[in-house]
Amino acid sequence: MSGHSKWSKIKRGKAITDAKRGKLFSKLAKIISVAAREKGGDPKFNPTLRLAIEKAKEANMPNENIERAIAKGAGEEEGSRMEEFLYEAYGPGGIALLIEGITDNKNRSLAEIKNILAKQNAKFAEAGGVSYLFQKRGVIVVDNTRANLPKDDLELAAIEAGAQDTKRPDENSLIIYTNPSELEKVKGNLESQHISSESASLDWVPTAEIEVIDSKIKEQIEKLFEALDENDDVNEIYSNLKLKT
Repeated sequence: MSGHSKWSKIKRGKAITDAKRGKLFSKLAKIISVAAREKGGDPKFNPTLRLAIEKAKEANMPNENIERAIAKGAGEEEGSRMEEFLYEAYGPGGIALLIEGITDNKNRSLAEIKNILAKQNAKFAEAGGVSYLFQKRGVIVVDNTRANLPKDDLELAAIEAGAQDTKRPDENSLIIYTNPSELEKVKGNLESQHISSESASLDWVPTAEIEVIDSKIKEQIEKLFEALDENDDVNEIYSNLKLKT
């Protein structure tokens, strides 16, 4: 989720059980396989694959798992045909959701996600009914405590590196937004200034956020996020929910 992503939970050191780790590795493997299938198995020439491998390494996924997923996607191993999906929905409190994933059976995934939404006071939106509220952007997260630069200098360095915009979710982090096609270029420019990133990804970013005050609705939203994230086919859930910092 935009601001709720499982990747950010991993980076904060959130403990996960072996069962959850196995489920996460399975999701990562599918992402890697699809990236390798679509643009080749060599990460040097496949930026999408490079990003997928970086996420897998952030999650401490074993190298042999990564290599197996690449081989499967590149056609070196037999396997089921995987397809990507992006579903639009409304959650509790009227928040907008984009649900992104990979499946070997779209009918099954659609039925499962519809069932989750119905149980959690949410519903599907018509195609285009929600997606216009988001923009696809490159997102780089930098820990300014590791950058060894004053906050203002770090933001200036990000702009000079080609960032479109920046945002501070808290005192210790800087989120850098880029054009999708320039994500790696900006990341490389930052690295040339000895500014390393905590993560880099292509995300659906809301153009505006809405705040939810009611505690019961907040609880419903959290349960919805958890239920969707537990689904094997769902990789990311993006929302326009404004997060407290």
